[in-house]
Amino acid sequence: MLSVLIETRNDEEGLARTLASLIGGAVEGVVREVIVCDTGSTDQTHRVAEHAGCQYVTGGVAAGIRQAKGDWLLLLEPGARLVEGWIDEVVAHTARQTMAARFSRTRASRTPFLARVFSGNRALADGLLISKRQAAAAAKSAGSAEAIARGLAMKRLDAEIWMAPAKQERRSST
Repeated sequence: MLSVLIETRNDEEGLARTLASLIGGAVEGVVREVIVCDTGSTDQTHRVAEHAGCQYVTGGVAAGIRQAKGDWLLLLEPGARLVEGWIDEVVAHTARQTMAARFSRTRASRTPFLARVFSGNRALADGLLISKRQAAAAAKSAGSAEAIARGLAMKRLDAEIWMAPAKQERRSST
């Protein structure tokens, strides 16, 4: 039903955290596959993906979209974690909607107003639930998962997400 795509570049630790939050969806049969879309990692990202049973593709998210089998795609940043209860919300949305959706941030991961104003806005920080057809069309002109998520009209899901740390925070912690 749902293909999860995670675009990575030297994100082995974040990838492991994100994959752990998807286990419930795999057990429930909602997550059909997880595709790690790598953009040139030099760390052990590929080993994390392989050990977790994920498909590993190079060439970024466009390659992952072409390979995905699900009618709906869930694009996540490495390090993002879905909060319990996300499965029912995603199933309900995909059954009745055709428009893209994003998750609601947990209260603890909401950025203060001034920090949001002065920092770069990450369009994929809240995840992206999108039909494969819409993602494939957007991928023709977008070079990354972030670019696909930018500028889309979306519904906000009641399910919550813990945002991944900003890329520079992830790099400095490794």
